[in-house]
Amino acid sequence: MTDSDSSRQWHCLPLPELQRRLDSGEGGLTTAEAGRRLAMYGTNSLPQPRPPGFSRLFLRQFISPLIYVLLAAMLVSVLVGKLADATFIGLILLLNAVIGALQEYHAHRSALALRRLMVSRARVIRDGQTVEVATGELVPGDLVLLASGDRVPADLRLLEATGLEVDESVLTGESLPVHKDSNALCEVGTPVAERLNQCFAGSLIAAGRAHGLVIATGLHTEMGRLSLSLETAEAVQPPLFQRIERFSKKLTIGLLATVALLAVLELARDTPPLVIFMTAVALAVSAIPEGLPMALTVVLSIGTRRMVKRHVIVRKLVAVESLGSCTVIGADKTGTLTRNQLTASEVATCDGDRFPLASESRPPAADPPVTDGDAVARIVRVAALCNEAELHTLENGDCQSSGDAVDQALLMMAYRAGQTRQQLLAAHPLLAQIHYEPVLGFAATLHSDGERRLVCVKGALEKLLPMCNRMATAHGDQPLDDERALATMHQLAETGARVLAMADGNWLGDEDFTAEKFTARLQDLCLLGLVAMVDPLRPEAAAAVRACRGAGIRVCMLTGDHPRTALSIARELGLADGDEGAVTGVELALAEKTGADAIDALTARTRVYARVSPEQKLTIVRSLQRQGEFVAVTGDGVNDAPALLSAHVGVAMGQRGTEVAKESADLLLTDDNFASVVSGVEEGRIAYQNIRKVIFFLISTGAAEVVLFVLSTALGLSLPLTPVQLLWLNLVTNSVQSIGLALEPGEGDEMQKPPRPPRESLFNPLMLRRVITSGLVMGGLGFICFYALLQQGWSVDAARNSLLLLMVLFENVQVFNSRSETHSIFQQRFFSNPILLLGTLAAQGIHILSMYSPLMREVLGVSPVGAAHWAALLAVALLQLLAMELLLRISARRAPGPVLTETRP
Repeated sequence: MTDSDSSRQWHCLPLPELQRRLDSGEGGLTTAEAGRRLAMYGTNSLPQPRPPGFSRLFLRQFISPLIYVLLAAMLVSVLVGKLADATFIGLILLLNAVIGALQEYHAHRSALALRRLMVSRARVIRDGQTVEVATGELVPGDLVLLASGDRVPADLRLLEATGLEVDESVLTGESLPVHKDSNALCEVGTPVAERLNQCFAGSLIAAGRAHGLVIATGLHTEMGRLSLSLETAEAVQPPLFQRIERFSKKLTIGLLATVALLAVLELARDTPPLVIFMTAVALAVSAIPEGLPMALTVVLSIGTRRMVKRHVIVRKLVAVESLGSCTVIGADKTGTLTRNQLTASEVATCDGDRFPLASESRPPAADPPVTDGDAVARIVRVAALCNEAELHTLENGDCQSSGDAVDQALLMMAYRAGQTRQQLLAAHPLLAQIHYEPVLGFAATLHSDGERRLVCVKGALEKLLPMCNRMATAHGDQPLDDERALATMHQLAETGARVLAMADGNWLGDEDFTAEKFTARLQDLCLLGLVAMVDPLRPEAAAAVRACRGAGIRVCMLTGDHPRTALSIARELGLADGDEGAVTGVELALAEKTGADAIDALTARTRVYARVSPEQKLTIVRSLQRQGEFVAVTGDGVNDAPALLSAHVGVAMGQRGTEVAKESADLLLTDDNFASVVSGVEEGRIAYQNIRKVIFFLISTGAAEVVLFVLSTALGLSLPLTPVQLLWLNLVTNSVQSIGLALEPGEGDEMQKPPRPPRESLFNPLMLRRVITSGLVMGGLGFICFYALLQQGWSVDAARNSLLLLMVLFENVQVFNSRSETHSIFQQRFFSNPILLLGTLAAQGIHILSMYSPLMREVLGVSPVGAAHWAALLAVALLQLLAMELLLRISARRAPGPVLTETRP
């Protein structure tokens, strides 16, 4: 609202006056009017913190102890008159700062672009119809519908509220949900926390349902005003980065100790202190992977963008790598493994009569009404009346529906039977309602029926049986036979259908019912029958499950459906064999009473969980974690939030997920598809591989330089490279190539390998063997060449010139050794990463140019070499390739064969 509007006391106005001022009625705003108000008031969003500017990022690159050392070296060079060295160090600092700032600037921009993809949506009434719009498009006067699990999208004045409880802790700090009353009329000075007839942007609907008019959007909401006085807090560093930082610190300490020892030895040989200082600084900076955190950010940012293309939005950057590490995926059935397009396929009475329904979701014009018996007609009536979905017929004959998938399927069934909810409500006005909640397991409505009251109930059969004392049959109502009803349900469930029971009743009197009194009165009803609904599998779901099995990942299906239904779907997916059973929520509850060991025994090998509540997902997740599994779990409801938060990786449904579920998750699926989870696992594994490739390249090249200097110093030779040459080597070899490795595509076998052990360090035995081998070979061969040239009478400067060229060749060869830990360089697709190829050629080309540039020849102390010398040095550099190929063959013989089935605890 405008500033003048924001000062109005909306909580004090009677509802008619409120609607008059906002010029909005029961049909909501028109689309045209909403567009006009959006242009007038602006979008319903808070200003996002602007990413830091390039200049700030540039200056931040100089905040590092190693950079301080280099700056000191540059200052010393200036003081002693070595202006060429000081200039070169300054250029290196400048280039490193520019490269780092550009990478970080791009990462911030990528994160900003991803935030734009994470659009929240709200249900509103516009043009008299219920539609979903982006919350940013809400305007004052919009009529918003709220249900449990929703995040309130704007400040609202309530028009209707049923059992509404709102968690306003984000705004007021009040830990307990607040019960709201749409009929309350507050006084002028009522504090925000006591305005019972309002809901505020950012708060959470803990229970109940409501309609409300938008009274303020964006910065004019209470949350918006609060945001103006708050500063954005710095993000906590992700665990992966913390592990890398700890590793880098340990490596730094070791290298600095080595450098200090070399400095002491050189001092003992009367080497000039300035040369020792400059060399120690250059060696430390070249050997320590100071660019590793930024390289990791680049790897994860690239993985994030790749995941977006595969329908996965990353909310937390480190989740890119985490998803690739999971050993167990707990997946919802409905909408994730299936299409979430429920269709009523069959109606059955409790005495066994079954009536198949047409399978098409679009109602053909000539489809005859379903009137096979009075029981079926009553089932259709309950299905339409006890319903919260919306169904509208379009001009082309198609239907457009919104709301819960089950309710949509029931409305379509009634429509095909020749009845609409609007017609039935006109004949039987709604008097009271119990909304469906997972903990209840049923929904009920009370309607006027002349002088009587009509009760309509739908829900799980086991929930309705205690409410009923009779059942409908083709021969009229008869005493309830629980066993026959259960047997009929089992027959329907055997086909993989989701089964919903229907009941009705007639009451005398005109008593007004609250929700509590209504629930207590639900007795002596008639069980009408059952509706079987099918939700076909997504076509790619079975293949995705097979891919997980091949990758050693155990997929568990979590559903609230009947065990027979769950097992039927699981067998179709290949999740369960003929002898495998399902663990039910009841069994889990009994195990919880026994203790953690009993729960772990149930979950150790179970892959199908049926009739489990959202709260029991948390029990399953914690049990699997106790067994050492790395768990990813999917969810969409407010009650899924604890499991999403507790899992190693929480995956929320982007289409049907509640706002609370989305905010609790690390990843969002834009298509709610299990295959997208599997795609995310593959991309996560690729990201983890690329992290290891970058680490190996940076550490191994640094190790080679340390080995070279240790050997030269130990044997009393001159320093093999000057400080400026070391800095040049570090710049040429460790910038473009590491970015190229970050862009590496998958090797093609990511989903044929078992998950890495959850507690495995990045620097595992395989990495250690590869680094030691690389460092010894490159450093050792470099030392041998340097020593041999000196023995042949070459000058120190000429030997250093050849050695510098050899080290550049070594590290350009090492880039290609870094592309895979398990595949030979001769098996790799050479042109699959053109940026890496171009970067390597550019690095080599820059060094060649420096050998012919008069300025760089003077600064670096280099000069051109002949073709024969080039060939000899290249032959020596290729020995590094042969050494790594030999190590690969040895490691392959020792390693166990590939695991092509899911892992077991």
